[in-house]
Amino acid sequence: MEDHRLWKYGGLTLGVVFWATVCLTGGAQPGTDVRRDAVVEAVDRVMPGVVNISTATLVTVEDPFEEFFREHFSPYYRARPRTPTAQYSLGSGVVVDEAGYILTNDHVVRRANRIAVTISSNVYEARLVAGSSRSDVALLKIEPKNGERFRAVRFGRDDDLLLGETVLALGNPFGLGGSVSRGILSSKNRRPPVERGPLEVEDWLQTDAAINPGNSGGPLINLRGELIGLNVAVFRERNAEGIGFAIPIKRVAEALSEIFTPEGTEHIWFGARIRPEANGLAVAGVESGSPAEKGGLRTGDLIIQVGEKAPRNFIEFIVELLQRSRKNDVSLLISRAGERRTVQVRLVSEKTFFNADLVRQRLGATLQELTAEMAQGLGLKSTDGFLVAAVDRNGPADIAGLKRGFLVTAIDGQVPTDLIGVAKMLHSRKKGDRVDLGVAAQIRGGNFLGYRQGTVEVQLR
Repeated sequence: MEDHRLWKYGGLTLGVVFWATVCLTGGAQPGTDVRRDAVVEAVDRVMPGVVNISTATLVTVEDPFEEFFREHFSPYYRARPRTPTAQYSLGSGVVVDEAGYILTNDHVVRRANRIAVTISSNVYEARLVAGSSRSDVALLKIEPKNGERFRAVRFGRDDDLLLGETVLALGNPFGLGGSVSRGILSSKNRRPPVERGPLEVEDWLQTDAAINPGNSGGPLINLRGELIGLNVAVFRERNAEGIGFAIPIKRVAEALSEIFTPEGTEHIWFGARIRPEANGLAVAGVESGSPAEKGGLRTGDLIIQVGEKAPRNFIEFIVELLQRSRKNDVSLLISRAGERRTVQVRLVSEKTFFNADLVRQRLGATLQELTAEMAQGLGLKSTDGFLVAAVDRNGPADIAGLKRGFLVTAIDGQVPTDLIGVAKMLHSRKKGDRVDLGVAAQIRGGNFLGYRQGTVEVQLR
């Protein structure tokens, strides 16, 4: 893990969610060891799937005197050949599929020429399957030896988080390996300051469990031994103590869908959250108005096949779904209440649903993304934020005091990167919910042009 104040990291609206329920014994039974409490049991279940990651990156180091000699002694000076130098770093990861798929942070493996993964003293060469600097999530693959199967962690349910519950951070701090720290869940929706850049992961988890350099990419688990987040950062200030962050598993699942979408192609909207079970992939939730809902998919359905293929794991499911999405219609063989049936899901591009029209329906205002030319004309140095191009009379935005020409700079403290992101955030809220819009109003005084910051609370329709 890089030791810095980290405020920018966090798609296809498909979420992939693992779920397991483990019964915990409330107290020690006769003949049991009182030391084997819930913490020890959770560590026993997860630690075999926690990996140490070491990377080597080749860089060419510039000689500070090279330019001086070249400038003053050319053409007599012959430049010395420069040789690449290897830089090494350490991080953590967690096995998410017994076939050898591993989750970690993208910044742990970014630009690495070689990635080595250590599990229980066994070293494997790893390849980067996919990664995203925007979400700071990466997926690695190692090859089993002699048919071995790896211990995979179970994923927690979406938003199944209790403020103050005991959590455990596992990983490889300072290269020590096999380390466990204990704390509580300090916040379920901590949002770092936006001045360090937009945060793609909507809500980070905050914990006082010790997270140190090398812990990045390791699992944050609950007492059931379920993965609830990926350790990503620690906030270091002179007087700060016990403030660590993790990407929540809900956002990790969404990022997995996103990083499998080829760059330059449109993101597809499926609209269902999936978790694996022994006899198939279970539908954990279906979004209102989504292609999955329109196709007849229901919560609790078991997906047995995508087209003619039976995916063995969630990675295969995502890849197969995206490949089929090029034809728009996807045939799913499902089991519902023990009865098999086939449903047809017509996938659509995200932007056909999550767009300016949806934003206007919910807010009663038309927003536009800022272009470089628009920002320059408004006296702005960046294109962050959205211009209020129109306000519906007597609509929610009008009632709240939003005016044409205002800039919307944030929604509930978050800075979406585009209108699709704005629409997704508003779509996830219920009718009547209130959202806080960070706004900036232009003010003029003679030759002076500036902006006054404020907040407008809008009730969604």
